[in-house]
Amino acid sequence: MLSYRHAFHSGNHADILKHYSLMSVLEYFQHKDKAYCYIDTHAGAGLYDLSSDEAQKVGEYQNGIQKILTSDNLPPCLQHFRQLVSESLPQNNNLYCGSPWLAQALSREQDRLRLFELHPADAELLRQNMRQIKSPNRAQVFCDNGFKGLLSMLPPPSRRAVVLIDPPYELKQDYQQVIDTLKSALKKFAAGCYITWYPCLNRTESQQLPHNLQKLSPQNYLQAELYVQAPRADGFGMHGSGIFIINPPYTLPQTLSEALPALVKLLGQYKNAHFNLQFAIA
Repeated sequence: MLSYRHAFHSGNHADILKHYSLMSVLEYFQHKDKAYCYIDTHAGAGLYDLSSDEAQKVGEYQNGIQKILTSDNLPPCLQHFRQLVSESLPQNNNLYCGSPWLAQALSREQDRLRLFELHPADAELLRQNMRQIKSPNRAQVFCDNGFKGLLSMLPPPSRRAVVLIDPPYELKQDYQQVIDTLKSALKKFAAGCYITWYPCLNRTESQQLPHNLQKLSPQNYLQAELYVQAPRADGFGMHGSGIFIINPPYTLPQTLSEALPALVKLLGQYKNAHFNLQFAIA
């Protein structure tokens, strides 16, 4: 199935949680001069026009990145995120970044990006967008299954890797595919930093995923969830989202403990908006 297009959802609350966390991890990886490899299993198009028909149809960015960009009272941690996003984008106020664009903005000459996108149209857009960056040879785009592609890239030559896994979860088997892929990835390269994004839904598969992820690395993980909307009575719709990181930076719990309350206050759309943060750091 190739129906999912992130252009409809770019810049929403889930993107903010995912991208803030990704920024924090990649900035930590830059503390050492040694190169790292960034692997994105479901990279999308890289850049999104918020004035497009797709973005305007649902308008999710209005309760996400638009609030970040227009706030007059951001705490320093979110000011840093806003500045990074704004400086990374081409001179067009209508654009917002996808994860591969944010990752390339943070990467250095010695770092490498390996980007997988199965949707042919988005893969071609991603190739075009990556040609705009400085030193475009640092990034390789593959129109391929990202789950399989990830395993083909491990272990990376540098023995340092940040992996982002964020499928659309349109299919029930995506949840099990995430678990199976991570099991195989950890066998090939146990030291990688693996970031998994997931939606918070009133579905058993969604609710069980973080518990199953924790079983893979019970001594070294971080889980963060941001709930911004009230669950719908009919059980449909995403009322929040989460990230689960295996082998997180030891600094990340403190970083997110400062950012998550601010994100709840800024992006919450009902009185019981809240966050969840738990971790074990080896």
